[in-house]
Formats: sequence, structure tokens, C-alpha cells
Amino acid sequence: IPNLFSLLWTETIRQKTDHSGQQAFLQPNIYLYMPHLRQHPDSLLPNVVLGQGRRGVSLVLGIPTVKREKQSYLVSTLRSLLYSLTTMQQQDLLIIVFVAETDSNYVGSVAESIRKNFSKEVQSGLLEVISPSQYYYPDFSGLRETFGDSKDRVKWRTKQNLDFSFLMLYAQDKGTYYVQLEDDVVAKAGYFNAMKTFANQQQQWLYLEFSQLGFIGKMFQSRDLPMIAEFFLMFHRDKPIDWLLDHILWVKVCNPEKDAKDCDKQKAQLRHRYKPSLFQHVGLHSSLPGKLQQLKDKDFGQQSLFEAHNNPAAELSSSLKHYQQHSLERAYRGQDFFWALTPSQGDYILFNFTQPIHISRYLFRSGNIESSGDKFTNTTVEVLPSNLSKDTRDKIVHLHKVGKGYGEINGVAEGEIKEVLQPISALRLLVHSDADVWALLSEVCVCVCVCVCVCVCARLFNYIRGVQKPGIQYTCGVRELCGAKMLDPTILKGCLRVKVLGLWLELC
Repeated sequence: IPNLFSLLWTETIRQKTDHSGQQAFLQPNIYLYMPHLRQHPDSLLPNVVLGQGRRGVSLVLGIPTVKREKQSYLVSTLRSLLYSLTTMQQQDLLIIVFVAETDSNYVGSVAESIRKNFSKEVQSGLLEVISPSQYYYPDFSGLRETFGDSKDRVKWRTKQNLDFSFLMLYAQDKGTYYVQLEDDVVAKAGYFNAMKTFANQQQQWLYLEFSQLGFIGKMFQSRDLPMIAEFFLMFHRDKPIDWLLDHILWVKVCNPEKDAKDCDKQKAQLRHRYKPSLFQHVGLHSSLPGKLQQLKDKDFGQQSLFEAHNNPAAELSSSLKHYQQHSLERAYRGQDFFWALTPSQGDYILFNFTQPIHISRYLFRSGNIESSGDKFTNTTVEVLPSNLSKDTRDKIVHLHKVGKGYGEINGVAEGEIKEVLQPISALRLLVHSDADVWALLSEVCVCVCVCVCVCVCARLFNYIRGVQKPGIQYTCGVRELCGAKMLDPTILKGCLRVKVLGLWLELC
């Protein structure tokens, strides 16, 4: 494992004295800010407890965690972050949990808890767990008490500066953007795309804010992390980390000869706020012993407990008994989530379509932000092709299995259905083993290929007319585009994106 700070600071370099008597010079390095590290050459080697060395992702989420006197929120935080991710998003993300403790037994217990709860995410490289060397932290007993803070608070904020710096420097070469989080937050569904899109739209910035609380949800460009971390280390004994971040802005853009109003205006050019907030603080007990943290982000709003979709007409049936009003019918219509009592082997959910349809994609998400543990496990998605004869169908015990089912990727089953199986008469979820908990479906999406009528401009009309083929008809300016092989529509924020004869068209 390379030295954590090898890309930032080098050891003292002494130039050979030439005949003119030139003196040796020193290059700045981390030992000037943390001289105690000189006593242990390996003190800057990160201890990678769990990880596959993932790099090249768009987003890196850094989560420092410490031993708390009361409740730990880490597992719930990770479940919230993983809940709404698609397969592609999971491949473009890295979550680093930094256990900011030198007690190897405690570090091991945290790692084991993460391995137990998120084994597939650890194996894929999505989740990493690291910790510092036992020699990384200095002696905190000699810190000055400043700004009216108690000795314990000064120690806490100083250690936080060192923790954030360590995590930033470890993450600097892992991805394009780095987001600082805490171990007691919940994330809004869809946060990944929202953050990535917002960041890509900005021009010049030092950091973006996706929450208004403290350092939660601060995004940085990875190329800026070495500079930011060095600034934090330089003044780690002096001020809290949010003050130091503001000082970086001041150094960069504020003119000492102008007033504070002008300074605030200039700083605003380098930081941009996204609304509504994507992260909410939920922890009651602070990592500072004895402190209750009741802060809430008012811009976070309410969390949606289900995702609605416009699904095709179907007759629904299930061997599962639903709880209260959370029925399968309401979930399929996008009015609620489906919440069932504990599933047993052989239980099923059946979607029998009123007429055969071409299914371009399916998505079933189990659990939600409030009941993240109520997931379908060891459950498969199966389809019944309509082109089978009735006699053949009656002999089929199991429908054709597609995808890998639940439990493979955080309780989400999604995929496409091969053209050779189309059109589809029915779709079924089949449970293969007894469960220990209830099961909840928060998202049911059956995406279909349909026939649509679209008004097009003269240029498009001329193009289509020039390559007219069967399946396309012309009626007074309105083109009827039919056939699953030529049309694959998906709704994207009010736009209809269609593929006609190999050409993608976006009609808004």
C-alpha cells in the first residue's frame, strides 16, 4: 500500500552544496504540521480492512465513523445510501467508511458488521472500510482551549480535522467527485443522479452543498482534495473544520481592501447550493460524548416511501397477505407500496396481462427508506411467453426465469427480456425459501413497447418518407409508429425518446 501522503509532501530534500557554497533547502511536508509522525515511518499507511481497490468512478462518498457511547447509526446510513441505486449507479460509485479509531478490536467489529450486512457490496468493491495507523493521532493533551470551547470539544474538533484530512487524501485518486458525509444521515432516493447532474452543470466552483447542515453533503472535485486537506492539516489545532473551509474561500477570492459584503459575494461564486437537500441528519447522540444533536435540515422535505409508475393493465393475484391498506393493487397503480406478512417458500406474486405485451424492461425494488430490512430474498422473476400453446403452458411447472432475482443487488431485481420470449402473457415473482421478516415492494415497473402517434416536422417527415418501410403509415402529418422491433419508448421528464429505424428521436 503506498504512503497516503506520498503524492502531496515529500521528505526533506537536501541539495548537494556546489562549489559556490549554496545551502541545502527544505520542501514543505506533512511532518511540519504533525511532527510526531517522524517517530513511526509507517504511520501514514492506511489500513484497508475491506476493499477491492475500486477506482475511476464518478462519485466517492466518504463516511468517517467513531465509537459512540449510545446508538450507532452506521448500518442504517449505509442502507439508506444503497437503497435507491441502480446496477449502473452501483458500478459508478465508491463508498469509503473510515473507522477513525486505533482500537483494532473495534475496527474489526465494525468491518465484520459491514461484511455481514453488505457482503455483495463489499465483494463488488462498492464498499470499502479503512482505518488509520495507531500512530496517526498526536497527543491531544496539550491543545489550547480557544473560542470558549471546553477541552473535550477542542480535542473532538481537532481530531475531526485530522479524520476528514485522512479520508480526503485516501480518496483523492478514486473518482471524479468526492462527497463528505457523516455516519448518521439518510439519503433521498435518486441522490446519485441529482448530484452527478448538478455537478456536471457547474462551471467554476470549490464545493457544492447538498445539505445545509454542517459538513454533511459537501462535494469537492477530487483534484482539489490535496490542497484542501493540506489547509486543514496546517491549521488542525486552531479552528473547527467548517470555519477552515470558509477560510479557504476567503484566501482564494476575498480582497482585504474591500468590505465583508463584497467578500461574501465573491465566495458565493465558488460554492453552490442544491435544493431540496438530499441528506438529512437523523442521529440524536453526537460523536462528541454527552452532546445531543437535534439538528434537522428543513429543506430536506418528506421522504417518498414508494415510486409510482404507469404500468400496463393486468389481473393481479398473490398468495401473500398484505398489511392494512398496503395492497398489491395499490402498489401496481402507483398509489402505495405493497407490504406483505412474512413470505414462505412457494409464495408468489402474479401479474397476468389482459393482452400479450412486449416488455422492454422490468424493475422490482423491495424495502423502503423506513423499512429497509423488509426485502424479498431468494426470489426469482419469471415470465410466461404468449407464443406457447395452451397445452404446452399447462405442462410448465415454472415460468421462464429471467435475471438473477432478489438478493443479488440490495433487494432490487431489474433487467430486460429477450426478444425471443416476446410478447409476454404473464410475469411472476416466486419465493424459494422461508423468510424471517415481512416483505415490502416499494417500486413496481413493467416498461412496455407501445404504438404511439407523434406529430413530426417536415424534415423528419421527409427523412422517414425517404426510408419508408413496412410498419410505418402516413396520415395527414401524423405518423403512427408501431412494432416493438422499431420502437422502444421511455419517458424522460416529459420527453418521449423513441427509436425509429435505428435513429433515436427525443420529442418534448
